[in-house]
Amino acid sequence: MFKVLVPAVAALGLIAVAARSQGAASAPVMTQPVMSWTLHHEGSLAKLAYGVPNSDQLALMISCVPGDTLATVYGEVQLETPRVIHASHGPQPIDPLSGGSTDEVRIALDDLGLQPLAEGGRVTVVGTAGRFQLGAGPEERRLVSDFLAYCGARHA
Repeated sequence: MFKVLVPAVAALGLIAVAARSQGAASAPVMTQPVMSWTLHHEGSLAKLAYGVPNSDQLALMISCVPGDTLATVYGEVQLETPRVIHASHGPQPIDPLSGGSTDEVRIALDDLGLQPLAEGGRVTVVGTAGRFQLGAGPEERRLVSDFLAYCGARHA
């Protein structure tokens, strides 16, 4: 009887341990979303965005069309630049995510202030949380350079 009972108890114990360790391994791990710079093209319109890729979580977006002298900037934060033209042509559209109006500004391509981001990986922005810097890795810096070149921004 012990010849059958001992192996059966051992097998049940191994099954229980395996089931417990498999259940713990399959539990989802919650992580903070990582924000990064992305570049998108819609026809001739180029969009440089800082946010969570493939989501609606967007902190900043800059769009331009080649040959235009102004870029459109909107989002929760704005680039720190002294030359901002608020785009207040009529009523502002309601932002469906926040329920408020979007803060859209127009900035001359030469005054965007993205050159430090393309060259050094940092740009200063201002938002409700104050003044801070957004960073960019080597691949993201290349995207910013591509955006500036596409839009025709002159590099000083």
